[in-house]
Amino acid sequence: MALVRIDGDNLVVVNEGLDKLWSFKGSLTIPLANVRGATADPGVAADPKGIRAPGAHVPGLITAGTFHQEGEKVFWNVKNASKAVVVELADEEYARLVLQVDDPRATVALIENALT
Repeated sequence: MALVRIDGDNLVVVNEGLDKLWSFKGSLTIPLANVRGATADPGVAADPKGIRAPGAHVPGLITAGTFHQEGEKVFWNVKNASKAVVVELADEEYARLVLQVDDPRATVALIENALT
């Protein structure tokens, strides 16, 4: 699971526990100026992932790490798709962050409020 918070002008994502190992990232810091928006999307887990490099993927169990698809990099950290949030980015290493969070609606509201 990921903890998402706003720290000044940055979106900060902290991967918890073994998710740091599976995803090869302990945390990500993204300037809010590069965040386009966020949506709760439990159906995203069924989408094609692309090529994993580096990361872990066991269908139905975990998707974590960097995935390359159609020239884009997407960061995943999801075990329970019902709690997935997709964060759209611009001018960043990743085009999107797909994260499992404790409360998807609250996380989306947090991000959207920070952008207004």
